[in-house]
Amino acid sequence: MCLSEAKGMVIRMKAERRIYLKKVFRHSRKWFLLACISMIVLSIYNIIISWLLQTIIDIVSGNSHMTISEVSAVSLITFLVFIFAYIIYRVARPKYLYESILHYKQCSFERLIDKNISSFQKENTNQYLSMYTNDVKNIEEEYFDSILEIIDLVISFIGALILMLYYSPILTALGIGLSILPIVASLPLTSKMVDAEKKVSDGNSNFVGIMKDILLGFPVIKSFKAEKEMKNNFLVENRRIENLKFRSRYVEESINLRGTAASVIMRLGIFLIGAWMAVSGYNVTPGIVLVFLQLMNYVISPIERIPSLLAKRRAAIGLIDKMLMNIQEQDVIIKENKIHNLRDSILLKNVNVSIENHLIIDNLSYTFESGKKYAVVGESGSGKSTLLNVITKGISRTSGEVLYDGIDVETIKPESLFEIMSLVQQYVFIFNDTIENNITLFKKFETEKVKEAAFQSGLTEIINKHGLNYNCGENGNKLSGGERQRIAIARALLRGNQILLLDEATAALDNQISFDIINSILDMEKMTEIIVTHSLEERLLLKYDEILVMHAGKIVETGTFKELLEEKGYFYSLYMVSKK
Repeated sequence: MCLSEAKGMVIRMKAERRIYLKKVFRHSRKWFLLACISMIVLSIYNIIISWLLQTIIDIVSGNSHMTISEVSAVSLITFLVFIFAYIIYRVARPKYLYESILHYKQCSFERLIDKNISSFQKENTNQYLSMYTNDVKNIEEEYFDSILEIIDLVISFIGALILMLYYSPILTALGIGLSILPIVASLPLTSKMVDAEKKVSDGNSNFVGIMKDILLGFPVIKSFKAEKEMKNNFLVENRRIENLKFRSRYVEESINLRGTAASVIMRLGIFLIGAWMAVSGYNVTPGIVLVFLQLMNYVISPIERIPSLLAKRRAAIGLIDKMLMNIQEQDVIIKENKIHNLRDSILLKNVNVSIENHLIIDNLSYTFESGKKYAVVGESGSGKSTLLNVITKGISRTSGEVLYDGIDVETIKPESLFEIMSLVQQYVFIFNDTIENNITLFKKFETEKVKEAAFQSGLTEIINKHGLNYNCGENGNKLSGGERQRIAIARALLRGNQILLLDEATAALDNQISFDIINSILDMEKMTEIIVTHSLEERLLLKYDEILVMHAGKIVETGTFKELLEEKGYFYSLYMVSKK
């Protein structure tokens, strides 16, 4: 990548981040403003307290024109205002953080869930798990919360500076000059802080991935007695991630240590010079010197904290940019079309699909006519599932065209495509929720329609036994493989979409149940059905309008069941083998 391209990418990322955070901030703006206003009041209160302290000291030493009564009255009013502002701040700040992180996660998830299936399948999901756990916590603390802290520090700094200038411009100038020391001491480490936080984020992704593999592969680990090896793997990864965290904390503490050491030198210098000015007649009272040291805390604190906060903030921005890069859509869609129904056909024209230089679909052309029933048969690895993925835009073709009534599938909005199409695959995902919610996928349907879809998919027995509110467990671990497949079929049937694609959808069912379900589906009218099947059951094969026989990524034969048997070609050999 050349330098100009890199700069262009940085500029685009900054613009995207600005738009994204503006959208997030819109929801928390009211609470942010309330928190800021209350912080201003609290900062002013701290400055007034310093002034009151100086006044009391000077009253005692005989250097003030105010009385104790006047000071007491001001103190009471100030205290009441403080209490009011403090209550507002304690309500507004957590509400601002709640709204900010809520909508940060929501906005990012909405972009994530809108990604194209093919681009998502190429990615490592561990990065998303880390993004919504560890990274979110860091962003909340180091980006959203740090804004308030930085504003608080800046307001206190400005207020203290104004009062210090009022007391002694010379002493103030000296204090500001010395305050550069903490900045100079801490600045070289800020870039190391950014790098350390990024390494922690990447390390968390790997750690989450290992934990997920261990949990999902627990039965395998126990079956092969691999506990010792897994313990060692966990030890290595756990040590690595904690070492990264230690290095990050070490850099942070180094920044704080340098800043603190420099600030101690600065305080000592201010004290000595202020004391000398007090005894040398420079119109500096003992009260001013003591309060000056207190006010310097409001000057020093920002100087000590802001470098570390800015370093963490830069690291948090890096995490936000990482998130935006992860969830951005990789597929470029020139024009987005909508399709409301399939009037004529799905046309595949000279379609090729290659994965890692391996040809899966080889120059395939075919027309699926609306309303007809198709079976796709062939040996394992012949390209049957890939064919369905091409039709659903689940995988990007290398070349060729896939046209829905003449519209290129790559230009069709995914949500529009799946309004007319349902896909059921062999490997089914079940949410850790009720049977009903797994069938409806959390949409609103009439209970009777849900039960009808359940009946058509063979779920009546389990529903009669447990009810629709039965929890399926994590990825359906309370269900059998066949029951999970039937839920997936019920999902598709409930929607009643015009196009139904089944990819070995009944592989886990016994022959009779599989026959009953497929037979029921084939009896449905006005539905375009493309069914990938390994079962060569004659009673079902007779009901298809056309059978596609695939071999080595090509359609080698097409026709009705009787026509293919009469040809005594590749299908005939497959069919005869199945009968043995």
